[in-house]
Parts: sequence; C-alpha cells; structure tokens
Amino acid sequence: MQLPFSLRRVFGSLLIVFWATVQVVAQPATSQGKTTTPLTTGWRFKQVGQGNWAPATVPGCVHTDLLATKQIEDPLYRNNELKQQWISKTDWEYETTFTVPAATLQRTNLELVFKGLDTYADVTLNGVAILHTDNMFREWRANVKSRLTTGENRLHIRFRSPLNEVAGLPAKYGYNLYAGNDEQSMGFVGETGPVLSPYTRKAPYQYGWDWGPRFVTSGIWQPVQLEAWDAAKLTDLHVVQRHISQQSAQLGLEVEYEATASAAKQQATLVIETTGPNGQAVGPRVEQQVTLQPNRHTLTAELQLPNPQLWYPAGYGPQALYSFRAQLLQNGRPLDEATTRTGLRTIQLRRERDQYGKSFEFVVNGIPIFIKGVNWIPADIFPNRVTPTRYRQLLQAAKDCNMNMLRVWGGGIYENQYFYDTCDELGLLVWQDFMFACSFYPGNQEFMDNVRAEATYQVRRLRNHPGLAIWVGNNENEIAWQQWGIPEKMGSHKLEVWSNYLKLYRDLLPTVLQEQDPSRPYMSSSPSAEFEDMAGSQTNGDMHYWDVWGGTAPISDYEKQVPRFMSEYGFQSFPELKSVKQFTTEADWDILSPVMKQHQRSAAGNPRLIEYLRRDYKEPKNFESFLYVSQVLQAQAIKLAAEHLRRSRPRTMGSMYWQLNDCWGVASWSSIDYYGRWKALQYYAKRFYASVLVSLHEEDNNVRFYVVSDRTTATPGQLQVHLQDFTGRTLFSQSQTLQIEPLTSRAYLDIPRTKLLGKHDPKQVVLSCELRTNGEVVSSNTHYFVSPKDLKLPQSKVQADWQQTTDSTFQVTLQSKNLARAVMLTLPEAEGFFTDNYFDLLPNQKKTLTFRTTTLLPLAELRRQLVVRTLVDAF
Repeated sequence: MQLPFSLRRVFGSLLIVFWATVQVVAQPATSQGKTTTPLTTGWRFKQVGQGNWAPATVPGCVHTDLLATKQIEDPLYRNNELKQQWISKTDWEYETTFTVPAATLQRTNLELVFKGLDTYADVTLNGVAILHTDNMFREWRANVKSRLTTGENRLHIRFRSPLNEVAGLPAKYGYNLYAGNDEQSMGFVGETGPVLSPYTRKAPYQYGWDWGPRFVTSGIWQPVQLEAWDAAKLTDLHVVQRHISQQSAQLGLEVEYEATASAAKQQATLVIETTGPNGQAVGPRVEQQVTLQPNRHTLTAELQLPNPQLWYPAGYGPQALYSFRAQLLQNGRPLDEATTRTGLRTIQLRRERDQYGKSFEFVVNGIPIFIKGVNWIPADIFPNRVTPTRYRQLLQAAKDCNMNMLRVWGGGIYENQYFYDTCDELGLLVWQDFMFACSFYPGNQEFMDNVRAEATYQVRRLRNHPGLAIWVGNNENEIAWQQWGIPEKMGSHKLEVWSNYLKLYRDLLPTVLQEQDPSRPYMSSSPSAEFEDMAGSQTNGDMHYWDVWGGTAPISDYEKQVPRFMSEYGFQSFPELKSVKQFTTEADWDILSPVMKQHQRSAAGNPRLIEYLRRDYKEPKNFESFLYVSQVLQAQAIKLAAEHLRRSRPRTMGSMYWQLNDCWGVASWSSIDYYGRWKALQYYAKRFYASVLVSLHEEDNNVRFYVVSDRTTATPGQLQVHLQDFTGRTLFSQSQTLQIEPLTSRAYLDIPRTKLLGKHDPKQVVLSCELRTNGEVVSSNTHYFVSPKDLKLPQSKVQADWQQTTDSTFQVTLQSKNLARAVMLTLPEAEGFFTDNYFDLLPNQKKTLTFRTTTLLPLAELRRQLVVRTLVDAF
C-alpha cells in the first residue's frame, strides 16, 4: 500500500524573524559572499606502488584515464574486457596541487567538496588525512581551513580496489549474499568466488549485467571544489507545492542555511525572487529578517502565485518552468544564494479498488495519464563519457517517439542534473528507483547509516524536479524473494536476510522520504503490490513480464497479460552492421564467434533469439541479414505487446518496455544502440506510442479496429480500410466516420475475417488502415493474416527520389510497384538520420521522409550510397 505521506514536516530547528522583530546585535563588516573554486585541472594518476605519473581527467575514472594515456586499448573493443580485469583489483592514486591566496585563508570556513568519489577513497591534504569515503552516491565534505597553506597545496586521493576491499565480508558474515548479475558476469570474464557487489554502494551495473560488461571502476567521477564562506551559507532551497490549480499556486519556500558559532544572533536578510516561464519576474518578492543561529536551520516563507502556468507531461500541455532564487544578505551584501527550477503541477499515483482489482495510474493536474515509456540504463559503462549532447539526443528521441516517462532503473546511477533538467524541459516523467537491483544487501548498522546518508542526499538533490513522479525502493528484489528461490539459497540465514530487506525498503527509505519529500508516492519494489498480493500480480501493483523471451513463451502470450501497469517487458536484437563494425573486425562477423559472444551477455540470448526467429521467419542468408531480421523480430514483438497494453486502457495504464539505450556495443533489448543509431523498435515506438493510435486485432473471427486516444477532448476522425494483394490490386475497401472519445480505448469497427478475405489467399494480402483527423493522417497500421515466413512476398524494387532542402537536410520519396515489407534505409559510409525507417511500403504508395546528415555530402554521393533493404532480401 502506498505510504500516506502528508505535506506536514517536522523541522529539528526553525526560526523565522520578521521585520517587526527588533534585535540589537553588532554586524560584522568583513563578511563576504561564498566563493566556489573548481579543482578539476592539474590532476595526475598512477597505480599505487609502481609506474609513473600520467595526466588524469577529473571528473573521470581510472579506465578512461588509462585509455587516454594509451596505457590500455579501447576497453569496449572486441574482447579487450577480458584483458583488463586487473584494473579493478588494483589500488590507484590521484593527486593535484592548487594555490590558495592569502586572502582566501582569512575566510572563516574553507571546505573541500567532493561531489562523488568512486568509491573507497583515502583523501589527504598536505600529507594529513581529511576524509575516508565508501559510497559512490554521496557528496563528501571536509573542513580544511587548518590544513591549507598559503601558496601551493597538495591534494592526494588513494582509491582502494572495490573488489579487494570487501573480499573478506562473505566469510565474515558466514554466508553469501545473492546478486545474480554479478555471478553471471564473473563467468564471462573467468572470475570465481562469492559475489561482492551487494557490499559496496557503487553502480551495480559496472559489475556486469546481461547487457553490459564488467568494469568495476575507481576514480573521481564527480567535480571537486573548494568552498570559502564566512558567517553563513545556504545549503538547500526546496519549493513545496501545497496547493496547485489553474487559479492559484500556494507554495512553501524552505531555505536551509548553515551558520558559524561566531555568527550567532547576527542579523541577515533572506530575499526570494520568482521568475516565470517567460523569464519575467512574477509574484511578490519575499523578504524576511533572520537572526542567525549556529549550525543548520530551515527558514520557511509562503508564496501565492495567481493564475499559474502549469507543467504537463509531453502530449498533454506545455512544460512551463518557474525559477526561484534565494539570497542571504548581510548589511546589503550577499553571503550566498541558491537557485532552483520547478514546474507547478499536481501528481498522484491513484490506487483505488475497482472491478479489476486495484488501479495503478498516474494522474497529473487531474488528468489520468496512460504511461507510454521505456526503461533507462546508464548510457555508458563509464558514465563520465556521457556528454550533454548525448543525453539530449537520447531524451529527445524518447520525446520524439511520443514517450512520456522514463524509468531510471535501480541497477545504474542516480543521473546528473542535466538529465533531470532535460526531462523537465521535454515533459518526460521520471520513475526513480533507488540504486538497488536483483540483489540482497547487508543489514548492519554501518551499511544502513551509509544508505540513509545516500538516500537523504539524493532525495534532497532531486525533489524539486516536476517530472519526478515516484520513488521506488529496488528493482525486482521482492519478486526475486518470492519466485527465484532466494530463501532456499540463503538457507538458515533467510530470516536475517528478509529482515534486512524489510528494514531497508519498508523502514529506512520511507522514513527518509517522509522527512525530505513526503508529497511523492513510494513503492518498496518493482514489481510490487505492496504485499496486498504477490509481486507481478495482474490485478494489483505493477508487473514485469518475462515469460516471453525469458521463458520462451509464444510472442502472442503478451496478449494474455492485462496488468494494471507494465513496467518491464522486452525482447532482444542485435545492432545493425554499421554499429557492429565499431567493436569488431570482419573475422568476428558470426554471432557464435568469441568476440560476438563476448558482446552477447545473456547466456541464453543467442539460442533464444534463434529459436524465436525460426518460429516466424525463414533462415537469414548471411550475418548482416541476421542482424536486420533480429531487429524486425524485436520491433514486431514489442509492437504487439504495446498495442495490446494500450488497447487495454483503463484496466492497464502503463507500458514501459525494456530498454531505451545501451552502455556499450552489444546484443540487447535496447531500441537505440550504444552508438546512437535507432533500431527498428525505436521507429516502431514512434508509431505505437502515437497520441492517437489505430490498432487492428483479430478477435472471434473478426478484425476489430481500435482507436486509442490520449487526447483530452473528443476528436472527429475518418477511418479508411483497404485490403490489397502484394501487387496493389484492391480487394476490399471501407471508410467510416468516427467521433474519437478522449482518454479512451475503444473498438469502432468490426469486419468479419471471411468478408475481408473471401477466397483470397491470406499469404498474399495485406490489410491496411489510415486514421485521419482534420485531413491529416495521425495513425496508420498494417495487418497480415499469416506469419512472416508463410507470406509469399514478391521481389520489390524500391525507387528513391532525392531532393535537397538545406545544406544538411534532404527529402527522400520512395515508391515500389509491389509490397516492400520492413523497408530499411541506410548509408554504409555516411552518418545521418532518417525520420522514418523500418516501415511497410504498400504497392504504388509514395512515401516521403527526411534525411539529416551530420557531415556535408553532395546529393550524388547520397544517391550512390543509399542501400534499401526489405524483408524478402534477407532470405
């Protein structure tokens, strides 16, 4: 059951002094504003005890530094992973020197701030220990005023191997904890022994997963800075949305400050200003007189904004964002400032009893949102390599494919500020797991205290983001306990392990959220019904469905699942040949070659993929064709599932397939490969997640035409149905006018199968439909009456007519006399992007799409390079 969080908060210490309060306290004339000095240059690194110093990049990690200094080959190329496991078992040291002016040393407080150290680090300043760290997901601070000297200072960090550090803990505890991903990946790299990932607060996926390599990194993975301040500084600005409507936004502004003992009873002024979505000041300027008190305290102020512009998820309205700036002034001079940005909206997870069990639907600004989403993993095994440009491309791709939610999966990392800011701007809701996945963890006090600090830091960091929709304790740990035989694996320690589970996810994390972010829903696990039913129930909670793929059930079994919310389901494919070339040589081009098997991290992946392919398709004629057909197979499978889930609205209110992206070149469940190339599935998602979808489905000897609408108002439409043979001869045609109901799924037309097919050969016909609103095609779809391997597909010659529109943009018009199934366009030697791909081109249909190139190429060169592949060509 969702925890009954309220908006009430209890502050350990709260003092607000208004203008009417009179205090006579001498004010210092020398207090200055806080300054922040980045310490990201001049770093060097080496292996502890041997080797020479080499330049290092901060933020970064030891693997990328070794690569940059040419001490190792590309870790992600071929099977280099196997040669580089020694790096994780080695201690490394980093150091830099920096100069501190004499004036800076006069400041009252000087703090070194480490935004993220990965993971076991001993930090010294000028030879004196100042910090010991053990959590990649925490910010670490050290007061160093007494350790700094005028002029040059030496900062040194020694990273202890994350594997060696905890190698003795299983024996110490007397039993081995479970981490299936860790165990499987150890086999891929030839490691033995108990799993070690559960004991360390570090990105789990770096220990390996069934789509990722094993590189257990160390390094300074977030910025380092020196902060200098005097009387007081601001440590947090939290915007509490007390009541939001179209008429008014009532906000609580909570500003946390920290003051020195010497500043006790000094006067300061808190000023808060608000900027609206148009960049102009809005609402009253909040100004309060403050009597400073030592240590940390929270000030509150109320703000009312009339007629606010609300923030909506993508597809439902604009993403209006307000900015807030808090300043702490003393004698008119700023001591510090804090800024944040948020969108004004209401959000809830509606969980109500109904005829199907108990609902699971997100409601934003009163609108029930069908979640059209995807699971997100870190976009690189070395997360510092993910640039803002790469984040933007991936997130924009989700938005462009009509998605409205990403699930930040619990085996990765808490993403950086740019990721969440971009989600806010694009209208992408975020389902945020805490970083626990498919594993069971220690329960000792030291571990729990570490997690408490981690969770508190991350919740406070992320809670102002309007797109953050839910916190979830872990990925699949509850269902693992119930269905994966974990109690038996734990033997006599099972009660202890389960007690630790409850302590972490039903006590510690909810308590942190109650204190820091009580307005958002929380679930202890995914999938879960919060112990009102078994995890993965069809009637309560969310579901992860893996019988298709994982259990080799027929793809059609997707349609037997009608959960309240599907937060995981997926199907594998390989990247296209262009991408495979980037991590292989031609000698590796066989899925059973050692290198390709190293880049297929699911032990059962290749056999399952081949089995599924042979059920529905003929044998591909070569390696490149196999890659292509695997993508078509994946896209068709997820299309069937996604359309079924959308047709099942309102019983089902969410579809999030696994997964959007990759962290290296690999066979996986992704719809965009590591190199940014869209697979067939990503193009399919743009269609099956359209705001208005027409979906054909055979039921009871009828073909039923559903229209699913996410629009909030009724829409008039025109449905056109055609049955053709593969040469373009029309065999059946019907048109119907519709009034499409808002926020619904409904069947608007039934046509008997016998009426459609008559005596026509079902192996040689295609049923197509188009849905138009206001004269524009908003959705189209095709349906075949037999499996792909039974279709009598003709040879097709697709003609392409190019037209240049700008220096880097072209239009391509395609046409074929015969049906061309699963048309794939590619340019083997050029980089660019087709706005549509992997589509069925009906006989004599003209289809125009846009191609954007990243390098300037003449039109003649594009014509020369274009390769058009269709399904019939693959066999």
